[in-house]
Amino acid sequence: MKEAQSDLCSRYLRIFIVVSCYWIVSIATVFVNKTLLSGQSVSLEAPLFITWFQCIVSFTICYTLSNTGGIPGLFNFPKGTPWNIDVVRKVIPLSLMFTLMIATNNLCLKYVGVSFYYIGRSLTTVFNVLFSWILLRQATSLRCILCCAFIMFGFYLGVDQESLLGSFSLIGTIYGVVGSLMLSLYSIYTKKVLPSVNQEVWLLSYYNNAYSIFLFLPLIVMNGELDILWNYKNFNSVYFWIQMVIGGLCGFAIGYVTSLQIKVTSPLTHNISGTAKACAQTVIATQWYSETKNDLWWSSNVIVLASSALYARFKQIEMEVNSRKPVPEEKKSLV
Repeated sequence: MKEAQSDLCSRYLRIFIVVSCYWIVSIATVFVNKTLLSGQSVSLEAPLFITWFQCIVSFTICYTLSNTGGIPGLFNFPKGTPWNIDVVRKVIPLSLMFTLMIATNNLCLKYVGVSFYYIGRSLTTVFNVLFSWILLRQATSLRCILCCAFIMFGFYLGVDQESLLGSFSLIGTIYGVVGSLMLSLYSIYTKKVLPSVNQEVWLLSYYNNAYSIFLFLPLIVMNGELDILWNYKNFNSVYFWIQMVIGGLCGFAIGYVTSLQIKVTSPLTHNISGTAKACAQTVIATQWYSETKNDLWWSSNVIVLASSALYARFKQIEMEVNSRKPVPEEKKSLV
């Protein structure tokens, strides 16, 4: 009995540490990326190039660690190669989702403020329910559907109030919605792909960044960034490259802690954790940038957060009920 309680405490402690690391790294990454994408210190109108460089930094770190075995006394890094054809075949679909997810996230962040970034990307839970039905034909309970309806209402209210305050960006919001969609798919399929890399989160991060280096190239061209890069004057600035490397380090860290959080919890818990983290991030952003928001704007944040929390609770209850009876494999939820 005591051993069981000890194991349970250890498990919850591990989850708490992982989720806390995710919050810290994720919030820091958002502020660093906002500075890179919109700050005057960089002034480079090439968001996909910046994101691509972050993938190069992450890949370089993973490649080095894979060949050295990790950091002695801290952690081991599994050996592997992303150029194995069998690995490419299994992981490349997830890497495409990963590429589109971080691309749309950074594009959203470029055009909207950090405080609105939360609302702009708040539809992940709704997409989880939608894809659960489309991919598995699994019905969702009425109360969960009502939660999704309130999330969409909170999203609409946030967009409406942001527009009234004069800081609304349509293109940024569209990127946010697409980012939510890709995050939902990425969270769902991460669990399915991890067995292909022996449940090694490090390897999955390594492979995702390796393939994203190539997947980003056509996106950079299509976004018209080649001319901007050709005419950019600060490539010889040491300060510029220091900022870019810091952004890359943050990109590596967020890629790892995101996969790790999904691994030790679930895609659903990861999405809810991300929603709650974004609420704290919103409060920090309004203080950091000295922004003034009205009561209805704040209400939209509360509605989305409360609805997401209720959804998580309802799903938890449903899963506990379903666990007491045998469920056909094809009917199990991925959310």
